[in-house]
Amino acid sequence: MKCTSRLLFAGVLVISLCTCGCGKDVAIDKPYDISASATNAESEAMTDFDGSSASVHYFAEELCVAPKEQTYSDAVTDEVVEAMGVFLPSDKAISYQKNIYEKMYPASTTKILTAYLAIKQGNLEDMVTISENAVDQASDSSVCGLHAGDQIKLSDLLYGLMLRSGNDAAVAIAEHISGSEESFAQLMNDTARSFGATNSHFVNANGLHDEAHYTCVYDLYLIFAKAIEEDFFLQLIRTTSYTAYYTDASGAQASQTWTNTNKYLNGEVTQPEGITVLGGKTGTTNAAGYCLVLLSNNDKKEPVISIILKSDGRSNLYYVMNQVLANFAK
Repeated sequence: MKCTSRLLFAGVLVISLCTCGCGKDVAIDKPYDISASATNAESEAMTDFDGSSASVHYFAEELCVAPKEQTYSDAVTDEVVEAMGVFLPSDKAISYQKNIYEKMYPASTTKILTAYLAIKQGNLEDMVTISENAVDQASDSSVCGLHAGDQIKLSDLLYGLMLRSGNDAAVAIAEHISGSEESFAQLMNDTARSFGATNSHFVNANGLHDEAHYTCVYDLYLIFAKAIEEDFFLQLIRTTSYTAYYTDASGAQASQTWTNTNKYLNGEVTQPEGITVLGGKTGTTNAAGYCLVLLSNNDKKEPVISIILKSDGRSNLYYVMNQVLANFAK
């Protein structure tokens, strides 16, 4: 126990004694100032009873934090986007925000957390056998083109997850890591909460729409900020095209080539001057609209995380992303 904990207890005790009397106001000589104590705790080392000292650390000390006020700017066409934020980790600041705590559907940006857990919980050299359940996707679903019985290395499967946005890959990864998609979803929720992402709830690994599968811009920032700490994750999101070689159900050698769905990386959209887009993750469903999570560098070589959820169209998604990067990423 820290000495400061004993002081806090004393402060609570004083308050309790003052509020539990006979209803009369009681003047307190030199009352305990809890705000001053918090300041002291931040600026000084706390001392254990054994005389050792420990630095004070706060959960959000390395995070971008800001009040809930919206940002207004004539330079941004924000009416075509439901929620967005620009996060500057070097300054620990949020330079632009709109509805960053509002409940939103993440679509395939969900796969950021799926990939992170595969990297942290799995072995990238593991061979994954694709199940019938994994390939049981709707005809209009985004898939890698794998078949039941195919065997593919986990690292290769992750390229299919993040570049092709394969829903089949997401289910196969969930089953490989946790035995079932349901168990993996619980792991997702537990992990998200450990990051402080308490306004999220996940029920699947791929982001297909479900009323109980939701997040918010700020939670996605927390999850993405953790994911980009992993070198292999950074490698994934920066890759424009990848060919995976694997063994099909008959034992024959097969291959698939996947191209990144990020229009900045495939050259279809030009980034603003002074901004270098490194990579990210797209997502689209009817309910979620068009979504994009990006990692960029500004002209000072500082990292920038920018997120848009529920744009009304793909062209507006990139148009508004360019606006916020040009005006709020530097």
